[in-house]
Amino acid sequence: MSAEPYQKPGIPASAGLSTEQCEAAAWAVSPDGKRYRGAGAINASLAVATGVALPLLLYELPGIRQLQDLGYAFIAAVRGKLPGDKPYCKQHPGECP
Repeated sequence: MSAEPYQKPGIPASAGLSTEQCEAAAWAVSPDGKRYRGAGAINASLAVATGVALPLLLYELPGIRQLQDLGYAFIAAVRGKLPGDKPYCKQHPGECP
C-alpha cells in the first residue's frame, strides 16, 4: 500500500473513487480492493505502517468503531482550522488543474 494525494490527477479514479468522496474523507484501498473510509482508513494505514493488524481488529469491536467514527467526523469538520502542511496543490501547482 502507498499513500497518494487525491488531488494528483487520476488518483481518485484509479481507486474507484470520485473527487467528492476523497474531499469528504480519507480513504485506504487494500491490494485486494477492499476500501476503508474515514476512521477505518486511518486504522488500515496504521496497520500497514506498523505491520500489525491490531488497529483494524480494535476498530471492529462494538462501540469502538462508532466512537472513532464520531472522532473522525469532528476532526474532519474542523480540519481547515487545524495547523498543518501546505495543501498538495500549493506544493505542486503544475500537477493540479
